[in-house]
Amino acid sequence: MGLKDKISTLPSDPGVYRFLNEEGVIIYIGKAKNLKKRVMQYFVDPDRLTRKTRVLVSKIADLEHTVVESEQDALLLENNLIKQYQPRYNILLKDSKTYPWICVKREPFPRVFLTRRFVKDGSLYFGPYSSVQHAHHLLDLINTLYRLRTCTLNLSAQAIESGKYKECLNYHIKKCDAPCIGNISNEEYSAQIEGITNLLKGNTGTLIREFKSKMQAAAKELDFEQAQLYKNSLDMLQQHYSKSLIVHPSITNIDVFSLVFEDYKVYGNFLRLNNGCIVKALNLEFKMNIEEEREAMLSYFMQEIYNIAGEDIEKDDGGKALVKEVLVPFLPDQEFYGKHVHIPLKGDKLNLLELSTKNANAFKFQRLKQDALKYEEDSSVTAVDILQNDLHMSVAPTHIECFDNSNIQGTNPVAACVVFKNGHPSKRDYRHFNIKTVVGANDYASMQEVVYRRYSRLLAENAPLPQLILIDGGKGQLHFAHKALVELGLHDKIKLISIAERLEELYVPGDPTPLFLDKNSPSLKLLMHLRDEAHRFGITFHRNKRSKSQINSRLREIEGIGEVTEEKLLKHFRSYKRVMEAPFDELVAVAGKKVALTIDKSRNSLF
Repeated sequence: MGLKDKISTLPSDPGVYRFLNEEGVIIYIGKAKNLKKRVMQYFVDPDRLTRKTRVLVSKIADLEHTVVESEQDALLLENNLIKQYQPRYNILLKDSKTYPWICVKREPFPRVFLTRRFVKDGSLYFGPYSSVQHAHHLLDLINTLYRLRTCTLNLSAQAIESGKYKECLNYHIKKCDAPCIGNISNEEYSAQIEGITNLLKGNTGTLIREFKSKMQAAAKELDFEQAQLYKNSLDMLQQHYSKSLIVHPSITNIDVFSLVFEDYKVYGNFLRLNNGCIVKALNLEFKMNIEEEREAMLSYFMQEIYNIAGEDIEKDDGGKALVKEVLVPFLPDQEFYGKHVHIPLKGDKLNLLELSTKNANAFKFQRLKQDALKYEEDSSVTAVDILQNDLHMSVAPTHIECFDNSNIQGTNPVAACVVFKNGHPSKRDYRHFNIKTVVGANDYASMQEVVYRRYSRLLAENAPLPQLILIDGGKGQLHFAHKALVELGLHDKIKLISIAERLEELYVPGDPTPLFLDKNSPSLKLLMHLRDEAHRFGITFHRNKRSKSQINSRLREIEGIGEVTEEKLLKHFRSYKRVMEAPFDELVAVAGKKVALTIDKSRNSLF
């Protein structure tokens, strides 16, 4: 898969891309609002690139990417990854502490202010915000909604009771409720702080409803100036995006695993957070056997990631386990020593798990697109070649034959054989079979008969034999087809498989475990085409035979009962005798009142 093909399958979501050289070393990390468009710009018009960028492009051998929720998140993640990997062609960004935070200070009557210093003193920090303007807008909104102090006075209970402070200008212009003179209780002030923390956490639903109510009330009282102020605050709230998923002070060191299942392939994403920042993201694709449960696959994935990631993400400088908390969508089937593995139900940790799942889905779609492009563009790789690889055949199945039985409650049992050569139908080689030795609807015996007749004739005529035989059915039909080949001595010369319709699983003689192919693979599509063509060919022959021959059915002798009604009745009651003995209500349920009356009249005339 070429680099440009990988680029063409990138998602159009915001995220971070990483260019690697031939040695697998990351040489450049960039952010993008639209990953696909941004990365393609490096290759569409090289003449527009600077000399240094052209040198960079000449050294790109591979790329990786991580999807995030927003462009702001992409900037923060880019910053973290550049500091970690220090790629040769990147300008090292400033530390994330240079981004602004909104701090709710841990002190009596807390202040709320903007800072670029993250101090672990028990205060609440929200951010960092990649947009300083946005952080200032939030502070303006907070100061509009609430009356908070901005002074740095020590407002201990003793200081306030002593009366050593006087109200300032902010009190007189209604910007502060003057806790310094005891004008507001600690409980009332704390209620304001709670509202602010909810706002900064993104819990704005209640505030939006409150502002709408106040705006409408002010408008009814014709106080349009105040209504406009409420509207401005409401607009600011609605434009407020949720806090960054990339960095959050409540999350320190944590691992996040997610799995996405597609048929019998599994796509996994791993995120590592260190001090609240994503510092590592890995994707893996692997296959799942039918017996394996998703819990076992998660255990395998987690262990594989830790093996790949190595000691650098497992231990700190002191040799202690770096991460103890692990977020998963469901619990693995084994314990991981020293780790608290759990399923987040709400809040920031659930958002992180959803982000990991989004990355796993993006990885899945990229791999599926890559596979599709590979099959379309590489003309040397055909569905027949892929089928040979999937079935572990020593030769390519250029000649495939498929068998299907067709009967309705034992009437006119027939079988069909369709032939594909080089992956395409060879209709002149199609064959029909009337079942001769089997009485009634016995699909197993019928399959044995037609397979034996088909290949005994080919052997007698010294005609070419197929490399692959496909049986439409499950293990039962396959077993009897295999018995026919054993009788002819062909069981070790021709590959024999069957395809079941429920899950499109494949069976091989002697192996009780089914084989599942990717539903998007050309090999399975080829087998399904064979199966569907055999079914169509057999049904057509069956219908023609029934219409040409005068079906010897006593039901059809009853006036008003045609072919379709006859089939309904025989499917349900199994025989003419049971139809004639059936209760009137049951006849109505199966074929309708008119037919039930006709049958009732007919059987009454017999007595």
